[in-house]
Amino acid sequence: MTDQRERSLFSESRSPGSLSSRRAFLSASAAVAATPVLGRAARAAGLERQDPGPELRSLLREIDPHRIGATVTRLAAFGTRHTLSSQDDPDRGIGAARDWIYEQFRAYAAESGGRMTVELQSFVQPPASRIPEPTRITNVVATLRGDRDPGRVYVVTGHYDSRASDVMDATSDAPGADDDASGVAAIMEVARVMATRRTEATIVFAAVAGEEQGLYGSDYLARQFKDKGADVQAMFSNDIVGTGDAHDGTAADPRTVRLFVEGVPTSETPAQTATRQSVGGENDGPSRQLGRFVRDVAENPQTGMKIRVVWRRDRYLRGSDHISFLLRGYPAARFTEPRENFAHEHQDVRTENGVQYGDLVEFCDFWYIARVARVNAAALWSLAQAPGTPKGVVIDTTRLTNDTTLRWQPSTATDLAEYEVVWRETTAPDWQHVLPVGNVTTVTIDLSKDNVFFGVRAVDRAGHRSPVAAPTPG
Repeated sequence: MTDQRERSLFSESRSPGSLSSRRAFLSASAAVAATPVLGRAARAAGLERQDPGPELRSLLREIDPHRIGATVTRLAAFGTRHTLSSQDDPDRGIGAARDWIYEQFRAYAAESGGRMTVELQSFVQPPASRIPEPTRITNVVATLRGDRDPGRVYVVTGHYDSRASDVMDATSDAPGADDDASGVAAIMEVARVMATRRTEATIVFAAVAGEEQGLYGSDYLARQFKDKGADVQAMFSNDIVGTGDAHDGTAADPRTVRLFVEGVPTSETPAQTATRQSVGGENDGPSRQLGRFVRDVAENPQTGMKIRVVWRRDRYLRGSDHISFLLRGYPAARFTEPRENFAHEHQDVRTENGVQYGDLVEFCDFWYIARVARVNAAALWSLAQAPGTPKGVVIDTTRLTNDTTLRWQPSTATDLAEYEVVWRETTAPDWQHVLPVGNVTTVTIDLSKDNVFFGVRAVDRAGHRSPVAAPTPG
């Protein structure tokens, strides 16, 4: 390689005479100069699964399937948690469930040293689809405030309402053990073990209501964040995460959880659609990057789970609370068990022709729910301890070149170490190469933007990596 080409390989916004600049230059030049070697080095340099550190391993060990089982059993014991059921009966109905969840969250918050706060987020839903009269809907929200970057927010939900066969039946038994006491139990257990620990960013644990009637609770929650201009960088819905065994005679899959992530963003504008159609990127929206991140940090022996990322917004004919956040432009995804048994969802409790119908506790596997909780904990902890996803990432398209220039906004993280540029073939599902480029905001790489997809992620001094941000043309 000639000296002139070496000089053109890598440029940055910092002084070329600085030590960090020289190191970044040499790293980039050596890596890009030998592309076949780069591919092998990239996997060793950070594209492999990220192993949990000591703090996260300790946190994951504390997640208790017995506590989860007690939570699922208690929620099912309220008889029905239908959104239109009693709000004042102390023993039965959604009001009793609401108050119990609130007290559990308050007990966790008492151990947080003031970092966790709990609120009942109530509103009156006017008559609408499946809401025949004005109805008070309440989300139970526990907020664990971050120490260093509290304005950066990650949200996780389960919905505590339930239903019987008739979606308007507010009186029949609807234990809702799998759908969705399992999801509520998972996020409550993660809240419990995280309450005593410090995070850099803020994590919001929300038990939402009104999901079965039309995502009303999560819609309100997402709208509150949007109206406040909150920097919600990821949201997870845990909905039907009760068992890896469908109880239908098929082989059980107790070590897999599905993660649904949309491709083309729900909130995409016509202008954004036109740009995407011209340059690609159907698989590079923020939610797809979130799915890749979760698999990297949560698929390991400590969780004991495989993350089956499904490239869809949700299942056919179905939808969950993450859609409320997608509508507001927030990255969001939905966890659910690998194979559902529809006799145990949205069904009156009964026996017909020897088949047991109804969403009963006996069909839940508390150890499976605990593993899903560990997946959530690994994802949330890794997100909250890492720098935020890079913002304003742009790929320079102002001129025709065979190299690629990327720019982005500087991170506000106080412990930022550097950025990494990642790329892959346009036909590859996952990132294949990584190049550390130092603590810079502009980089030029001798690799054609026409041939591959690029992304940028931030790395802190402890080695925590953010999700990848894909660039937009600019």
